[in-house]
Amino acid sequence: MNAPATLNAAQMEAVQYLHGPCLVLAGAGSGKTRVITHKIARLLQAGLPPKRIAAITFTNKAALEMRERAKSLVGARAAKDLAISTFHSLGVRMLREDGEQLGLKQNFSILDADDVLGVIRDAGSCTDNSLARRWQWTISLWKNQGFDSARAMAAAQNDDERVAAKVMALYEERLAAYQAVDFDDLISLPLKLVTTCPAAQEKWLNQFGHVLVDEYQDTNAVQYELLKGLVNHPDESKRGMFTAVGDDDQSIYGWRGATIENLKKLPQEFPSLKVIPLEQNYRSTSAILRAANEVIAGNPKIFPKKLWSEHGDGEPVRVVECDGEEHEADRAVARIQAVRATDPRIKFSDFAILYRANHLARAFEQKLRAAQVPYKVSGGQSFFDKAEIKDLCAWLRLLVNQDDDPAFLRAVTTPKRGIGHTTIGKLGEFSGKWKTSMFEALFAESLPSALSAKAIGSLHEFGRYVNDLEYKARTTTGAEDAKALMLGWLKDIGYEQHLYDTEDSEKLAASRWSNVLDFVDWVAKRCGGEITQEGGTFESEKKSVLDVAQTISVILSLAERGDEQDQVVLSTLHASKGLEWPHVILVGVNEGLLPFKADDEEMSVERLEEERRLMYVGITRAQKTLVVSTLRRRKKGRDTVAGIPSRFIAEMKLNQAGSGEDPKDRLKRLRAELAAKSAAAAPAAE
Repeated sequence: MNAPATLNAAQMEAVQYLHGPCLVLAGAGSGKTRVITHKIARLLQAGLPPKRIAAITFTNKAALEMRERAKSLVGARAAKDLAISTFHSLGVRMLREDGEQLGLKQNFSILDADDVLGVIRDAGSCTDNSLARRWQWTISLWKNQGFDSARAMAAAQNDDERVAAKVMALYEERLAAYQAVDFDDLISLPLKLVTTCPAAQEKWLNQFGHVLVDEYQDTNAVQYELLKGLVNHPDESKRGMFTAVGDDDQSIYGWRGATIENLKKLPQEFPSLKVIPLEQNYRSTSAILRAANEVIAGNPKIFPKKLWSEHGDGEPVRVVECDGEEHEADRAVARIQAVRATDPRIKFSDFAILYRANHLARAFEQKLRAAQVPYKVSGGQSFFDKAEIKDLCAWLRLLVNQDDDPAFLRAVTTPKRGIGHTTIGKLGEFSGKWKTSMFEALFAESLPSALSAKAIGSLHEFGRYVNDLEYKARTTTGAEDAKALMLGWLKDIGYEQHLYDTEDSEKLAASRWSNVLDFVDWVAKRCGGEITQEGGTFESEKKSVLDVAQTISVILSLAERGDEQDQVVLSTLHASKGLEWPHVILVGVNEGLLPFKADDEEMSVERLEEERRLMYVGITRAQKTLVVSTLRRRKKGRDTVAGIPSRFIAEMKLNQAGSGEDPKDRLKRLRAELAAKSAAAAPAAE
């Protein structure tokens, strides 16, 4: 259900307003991307060059969609020069161009979450993965609040936080020495650029004539300050040229640093702010929107709005009570089958089952498999996202491109081989000084000026091994030889032992090693010319291991295939944001699950309000029908406890006359009716 060909009055007002700061309160399904792309076209029409228009969003997928829509509106040439990107991509651009003012070399490394975990473990001399992950999460939250280790230590409220702050200080030292940054740094360091480096500040204040920010309610404290750093021009006539598009009712990422305070600050810090609410919803029926409006009415309003629709009332929102998780899953599957039985055009992909936490998916997966209903778990981890597979891919990337610093950092430290952080740090400083890759720096004649003979010996041994492996990978073809080469490589570096040494349980280590062997088989088959695709297995030209390594970006994209297949979607509420389906089943709507609350937890007002917004997001994913299910009994660990319907069900203020016909009974009735119609339509026997 898309927005109409013409803009409605509120959308047009938002598009036409070019005179200063603007906040577009884009309710769910109100056409916000349409407003952003039309405003880009209006800015171009007003004479602003494409390269001076920035549109910032939160995911690469959203940025790509925005660029495609802009291209269809303003043409490929203009769209090509628009600065459409995520916050992090913009941060990378700023640091590549001006990071030297902060002491970063131009080709600094960007560490992913697994790389970061390894550095933090090393910094804290930690062998406990769960503890290191807690440090990683705490450090990330501090960075998203704009804290460095000194501020974190000052803000620490207990011994655990003080230890984390000490680890953060050591972690910062290692990142600086490695000439590396993490994802949080891609926001905090650009902010540092525009607040502490006068030349960079002047450059970036004049870089963009207008900045548009999508999903503004999801910004954290540092992202807000970065936005200010891009638009707080000293010239009053140029100050505050931005459009923030967001919805305070859909702010659901407080747990990862997003703050609704950023919405409250805008009218205070930009008094001339123009606020334009988009209240017409192009997605859902009136019955669904009434339920959504009633739920969110329980939260205090920063900017009041009320969604409405021209799609008619539609089917009533239904609440069903289930005996337990298995019964709930049975009813959900029967519901899907019953709705599809009414219309052969309805696809499996028209349905979503949404829940508060990942563990709730298990019962639905089992019942869907038993009923032979195709499904996918949205947001589930791809095989190629597993840490052990990323380790191997880093080695393969290094064989293909020895200037790939992130691959070098991962390979040289995984598994550990006596090359410590001090050595890597000094190598990073040396490569930064001479503007070369870290691998190339291994063999520099002047390296003895920076490192001891012993350290250089260890690095040379690693470098020679990589070069030898690259030669073998380049000259080895065929499945059997490729498999032998890869297994020999893994034995040489002691990777299996590394897994058992670093995992908390032998069972988990064995599972990870099994994944490694699957990956080896996969690469070997490609080297042997055996390629499996939908429809069968095909023979192709034999390739070397290096040939396969050169397609690593294709390998890593395989996990994204199949998004358009006809499958029921299972998704957490958080992962469902921004998506929509004709038919939604919102499950596990019980106290303790939604709103989520641990036994020993005090439910703060702020937490409850965010949980209510999460319920609102779930309701507004539905286009035509919405079923909300609650449990009379639910599992809690190994126990079964009484289920209490969520307070949000009462807040929906539905006129429920019971739960209605059971989907299984309805399906039987519909099948009987169809059989009767078919029999009546069949020609009489001669």
